[in-house]
Amino acid sequence: MDKQDLIKITANINKESCPGLVNFHCHTKFSDGSFDPEQLLDQAFINKIKFISITDHHTVKAHDFIEQNNILEKYPTDSFKLISGIEINCLLLGCLVHVIGLGINIKSTNLTPYIQGESPIGNDLHINSVTKAIRLSGGLSFLAHPARYRIPFYKLIPEANKQGVDGIEVWYDYDLRERWQPSNFVCSEINKITESLNMLKTCGTDSHGYSLLGR
Repeated sequence: MDKQDLIKITANINKESCPGLVNFHCHTKFSDGSFDPEQLLDQAFINKIKFISITDHHTVKAHDFIEQNNILEKYPTDSFKLISGIEINCLLLGCLVHVIGLGINIKSTNLTPYIQGESPIGNDLHINSVTKAIRLSGGLSFLAHPARYRIPFYKLIPEANKQGVDGIEVWYDYDLRERWQPSNFVCSEINKITESLNMLKTCGTDSHGYSLLGR
């Protein structure tokens, strides 16, 4: 997907977008999920999701697998759009956080330190190194689930903006319900800060189990 098209999608995400229209945070067996890539895409098709990204931790093997096995050919071309993605550990204000990269070129050598199947170390762990790698690989960076960390989101989000993060995973189910629903109060506060900084927005179920409709 063209980067500008992805910007348009993320700029218009709201609390109703996930999980029926957009799911930009889910995992497969190639990291810590339960699905194999084809099972995940089958669910995307069955549930009529329009835009989906597989964001495995520190690997793009699911995207390689899908490409090598021509899995997308089994679905109608107007069913859903798969966006390349990854989730990467990094340090922000000394706190270990996760950053999602969307729309990346999975073949880019800029991602090499981040696709080794484990957390980066040294300078590669710094958030500005992660955002630079995502940007140079053609993608957009998003701070994942900002209310899950030991430092409050109202401190993390402005600093993420200063460090070159493009957007925030605004809508997230912090209550981990069986069927995904955004945690309205905290997500509304996160949304206010995100909008005040003119950052992009994303959402996702952070699915690790056998349903794309919940975590």
